Amino acid sequence: MIKKLTDELSVSAQIDPADVAEIASSGFRSIVTNRPDGEGADQPSYAEIQMAARKVGLATAYVPVSTGIVSDSDAQAFKSALAELPKPVLAYCRSGTRCATLWSLAEAGERPLADILARTKDAGYDMSGVASRIQSGALAINAPAAKHDIVIVGGGAAGAAVAASLLARKSDLDIAIIDPADTHYYQPGWTLVGAGVFTAKQTAKPMASILPRRVTWIKAAVAGFEPGNNEVVIEGCRTVAYNHLIVCPGIKLNWAGIEGLTETLGKNGVTSNYRYDLAPYTWKLVQELKSGHAIFTQPPMPIKCAGAPQKAMYLSADHWLRTGRLSEINVSLFNAGAVLFGVADYVPALMDYVERYHATLNFNHTLTAIDGPSKTARFMRTAPDGSKSTIETPFDMIHVCPPQVAPDFVRASMLSDPAGWIDVDPATLRHKKYRNVFGLGDATNSPNAKTAAAARKQAPVVAENVLFDKGFRRAECAYDGYGSCPLTVERGKVVLAEFTYGGKVCSSFPDFVIDGTKPSRLAWTMKERILPPIYWQAMLKGREWMARPKVMA
Repeated sequence: MIKKLTDELSVSAQIDPADVAEIASSGFRSIVTNRPDGEGADQPSYAEIQMAARKVGLATAYVPVSTGIVSDSDAQAFKSALAELPKPVLAYCRSGTRCATLWSLAEAGERPLADILARTKDAGYDMSGVASRIQSGALAINAPAAKHDIVIVGGGAAGAAVAASLLARKSDLDIAIIDPADTHYYQPGWTLVGAGVFTAKQTAKPMASILPRRVTWIKAAVAGFEPGNNEVVIEGCRTVAYNHLIVCPGIKLNWAGIEGLTETLGKNGVTSNYRYDLAPYTWKLVQELKSGHAIFTQPPMPIKCAGAPQKAMYLSADHWLRTGRLSEINVSLFNAGAVLFGVADYVPALMDYVERYHATLNFNHTLTAIDGPSKTARFMRTAPDGSKSTIETPFDMIHVCPPQVAPDFVRASMLSDPAGWIDVDPATLRHKKYRNVFGLGDATNSPNAKTAAAARKQAPVVAENVLFDKGFRRAECAYDGYGSCPLTVERGKVVLAEFTYGGKVCSSFPDFVIDGTKPSRLAWTMKERILPPIYWQAMLKGREWMARPKVMA
């Protein structure tokens, strides 16, 4: 994975702390991180890399650069870091492209253009998109690198599903998906990884095996949108033109939004099922904890899978109850919100388990800081009169749900609303200003729960409405806000919460089959054994079992 540019600098894709010792033994003396923390669900933080580097005597520098267009100031910061660090240096980002771009711009005027382009090309990075910048120092966007009839931003659950739904309806569509990731994750499974039911590997598959074969995969990061020109700007200062755009890049986990969190994640008893590589650590902590204080946190809304922080609490407490340790463990939920669950019909069943596990509920408490070595968490408490105060509490284990925002390139774009989310009509999922743009999944401002179940229902609606625009359908379809949250209240039982816009209960099954307001063994079987195959083999393949869209009246 390491590509040499000069005797003093090599670049690579994302590294792990476990790789650092081998990097040192290969002769490198410094590491530069060009990837911002929190960019990916399987990404270790800079603090984790820095700690591993210190153990083997490597110097480090953090020069984070957002995906897409690298600014001149970014290149200058990179150049300054290289000048100060011991050589040779290894720089890494998600794929190595940002590192190569930074070096190319930093070398402008000091190295011939042909030499820069040749070295980066030999390393597997095409810098032709910034050639004019290297020569003139001016930002230049080239002519479109590609054009496709339908362009989908994001290859996660929503993106792969909507592509499959489109092709299931019309197999000759020209569709491109833009996504830089190598791996596709079944994120709903991470709750069960944190409870020892699944392994992490069961939730991951290569992206190439997931995307429909008739789709063009543009393996690049998105920098921004030019909806007036019907173009998407991608890394390397290239653009992709479209007739219809579907935006579903997912959500950004803002780990840095909690002071001290990135430095202590994965150690000192600090964990989160919201990251692929940390969910196994949750299970390790649960198994090892014999006594003390276990804290579970939930940040302000919106977040994806709002029930996930509670799921971690219930399954952990259930294990401690079954192993006879619960009486020695103080379980606490610190919730930034004012209620246990947003749909009141499901609260009585959940409260039964809160009482069973003797859990303490702390509402209107927002986690603001963590001191890992001292095992102390700091919260901002909001009183009924609106006044705020700070409290600190010790912990032996803490499961953190990070605050969440739309991706940076969405928030900074003309597609976003004032809060930064893709501004769509909640029924048609069409953008409110740009009629040939649609959005679905976690990054939109539609007032539904941000769950995979919601994306599963949204994908056919978007597919139908895009085809309506193209003249292949006579009417538009509407999304009713359906979302589902299988609340794993104990190992073997689930409260299957299903609801539409406005918190209206909307059960998929008759009560005599599954009464969603009560814990059910059948619902657990669905969560553990039925929903994963439905995800991989139905939702991502355009098979819309119980997800057919409704035509608007």
